[in-house]
Amino acid sequence: MTIAFIPVGRAALATALIFSSNIAWAAEADEPGRATIEVIGYPDPQGLLPDQSAPKAVSSIAEAFINKQAPTLNAFQLVNLLPGANVSSSDPYGLSATSSLTLRGLGQDQIGVLLEGAPQNDIGYYYAYPSQFADAENVRQIALAQGAADIDAPVVAAAGGTLSLTLADPKADMGGLLNLSVGSYDQRRAFLRFDTGEIGQSGLKAFVSYSNNRADNWRGAGFDKRQHIDAKLLHEWGEGNRASLAVSYNDAITSTYPSPTMADWKANGRGFNFTQRYSEGDTSYWRLYRAPFRNLYFAAPVHLQLSDGLTFDSSAYLQMGHGNSPYGTQLATTGNYLGTEELTQPIALPGAVDGVATVLGNWTGKQRRVGDVSKLTVQAGVHTITAGLWFDYGTDRVTQSYTSIDASGRPVDVWGYQDKAIRTADGRLLAYENQRTVTVTKGFFLADSIAVTPRLTVDMGFKGVSLLRNGRNYLPGPQSKVHVDSFAALPRAAVHYRLDDRQQLFANITTNFRTPNEFALYNSYYGGELVSQGTGALKNETSVSQELGYRYIGPNLSLSLTAFHYRFRNRQVATVVNSGGALVNSTINGGSQTGYGLDGEIDYRPAKGFSLYASGEYLHTRLNDDLLVGGDLLPTKGKHAVSSPRVQFAVGSTYDDGRLFGSTALKYVGRQYATFMNDESIKGYATLDLAIGVHLAGLIDANAMDLRLNAINVTNPRVLSGVSAISSNARDTIGRNGTLIAGSAPSYYIGSGRAFVATLSRAF
Repeated sequence: MTIAFIPVGRAALATALIFSSNIAWAAEADEPGRATIEVIGYPDPQGLLPDQSAPKAVSSIAEAFINKQAPTLNAFQLVNLLPGANVSSSDPYGLSATSSLTLRGLGQDQIGVLLEGAPQNDIGYYYAYPSQFADAENVRQIALAQGAADIDAPVVAAAGGTLSLTLADPKADMGGLLNLSVGSYDQRRAFLRFDTGEIGQSGLKAFVSYSNNRADNWRGAGFDKRQHIDAKLLHEWGEGNRASLAVSYNDAITSTYPSPTMADWKANGRGFNFTQRYSEGDTSYWRLYRAPFRNLYFAAPVHLQLSDGLTFDSSAYLQMGHGNSPYGTQLATTGNYLGTEELTQPIALPGAVDGVATVLGNWTGKQRRVGDVSKLTVQAGVHTITAGLWFDYGTDRVTQSYTSIDASGRPVDVWGYQDKAIRTADGRLLAYENQRTVTVTKGFFLADSIAVTPRLTVDMGFKGVSLLRNGRNYLPGPQSKVHVDSFAALPRAAVHYRLDDRQQLFANITTNFRTPNEFALYNSYYGGELVSQGTGALKNETSVSQELGYRYIGPNLSLSLTAFHYRFRNRQVATVVNSGGALVNSTINGGSQTGYGLDGEIDYRPAKGFSLYASGEYLHTRLNDDLLVGGDLLPTKGKHAVSSPRVQFAVGSTYDDGRLFGSTALKYVGRQYATFMNDESIKGYATLDLAIGVHLAGLIDANAMDLRLNAINVTNPRVLSGVSAISSNARDTIGRNGTLIAGSAPSYYIGSGRAFVATLSRAF
């Protein structure tokens, strides 16, 4: 069931505002005739509203808040309370890749994700996969900039903002941390971290951690496994000089949860799942939808204080990844094609019955990416001038091949390696898709922050980005090589004004661009026929966004209000397309789109160790163009954008008195449209997470030891939590020119079920 959210939310907000009048001030006479005003207050212990002076909206969570949440949660789930963050999770533990994040109605392929300054987004499709990120115990802060990426951020598609993860530094003293967790659905997790302390007299210190997590699927058959290693080496010297190397390795095999249409949901509810037992010809067997991935990330940020007024920063990165997103399908021994070439000789299919066999369809990706962003910052009077360069080189090898399964339905090879894949009679790889893309990104930026007065700062900047894609289509057919080259000029400006020591005003205007993803470049063939024409002539998405904000940072109360507006041209809307049976990330050109709204958050701390937090967003979006479908125009002008709830809000609290601690997190997300025609939508829903724990330090020795219980989605509402694949129109619609445009059903994420996790944490 859903919970009654409106009274709770209004009461919490009202409570916070009423309490804000109780900020205490005390006067103490230091000498006759003179009084000293002393501020008595409580700093923000959770980092939900950090002291901030950036001329843009920024929200964040810090270690103290993260450590009260279930250690299984991924970065998307952890920022769910923050303004504008609309998180759709398909499993309570955040292990599955079947999830999404939108900010101000903009999808996760519009959100730049950084770990220690290194980009985490897929180079071909711009997605980021939070289940692969660093373990929560190693994260010092997660910052969410809802509308404007920093000028030096090495991201391309970031009109929705950036999500930045910062790892905790290695500790000064040798020690470690052990976390053991058990939970619902046979969940078991172990985490071990070791800190070296300072290594000899070198000034170097490091940590390394390992975690192992396993859980059954909360609905349907299957289970998830994840192994993860994080490490960080740090050296600090002189006045502010700092160099570090961060490493993150992820090895997981996770389940794909099927996404129902509205008809599926009404008929089956949570029972819409893959089959538990294999029978001959079954392409929905759960073992055919388990995705293995391995990823390795390196980030090496360096900060050098060259002189009193000159600094140098560099952030080099290297990424390597390989994985498979498989699916079940059937093949025949005859009647096959390779691209446009008809295969005249039958192919060998183990287990074929009457010339047909059920097989594992592979959608494999192998990526390599290396890059660096470097900048010089010089202080010259009232000017702080920054100049920098960004270079990024990546390769993406994508193949859709087929692998045999045995009589029990188990794949011969879940990774989709070519040496075990099905081949044609003459030994070639039988593939529906077979391509390699090289992406080269070059950028430069120049910015000046001018301290016009001690209170007024004006920022101006310019960023130029060139993106080149060269690709090769290895399938027989009219297309062999693909090429697209584009350049974007991205000016920006911002103003920051301090009304006093507590209050700030800010405003900014930012430009962004994004090229279409790789999928749009390549031909698609089915049955020897061209069904989708690849092209490098698609227009880039461009956007202009503005923010106007107010920020108050007080001893007991902090708040931030931001009004925003954005306008897109050639809006690239993320969706999932069926490519030969595989569900592949793709985009739809939605034309021009406008959005505006208001973000707000408030953090009240009436007593030491206690805080009350509330956030909310009002969002209005409008499609400015009709959508071209076939040879006619779908009448979408004036409709609301997809996956853009008009209202969402959150209320959270934390408590820690040194012995007992806990937290609450209530989130409501309003109605979301799933089609450009707004003829199908999902209802608003609310979730509630709870945590309670006890500090046990002193029970055995003085080392920190905690026991906590987390309840995830405790009210267990049976809801659709987000849109997985949008469509132009769900119902048959007459176009502007009189053509009947057939409807197609969008699909959805099923909101995750309730889960409980108990964790024992012990430092040594």
